[in-house]
Amino acid sequence: MSEKQRLSDLKAMSDDQLNEELLKLKKEQFNLRFQKATGQLENSSRVRVVRRDVARVKTIASQRADEKK
Repeated sequence: MSEKQRLSDLKAMSDDQLNEELLKLKKEQFNLRFQKATGQLENSSRVRVVRRDVARVKTIASQRADEKK
C-alpha cells in the first residue's frame, strides 16, 4: 500500500479505530524489538515502517484534538 493510500485510510478512520490501530502498531513494534533482541528479526526495514506508521496515527489524532478545541 502506498503512503498516500495509507494516509487517506487513516484519516477516514474514527477516533476509536485510530486508537485500535495505534494499539495494534505498538504491539507489533514491541514484537519486532523482541525479535531483534533474540536475533530472530528477518525484515529489519519493518521496524522503520511501523515506527513511521505510529507517528502518522499520533499526528492525525493530535490534529483532530486541536480541531475540537
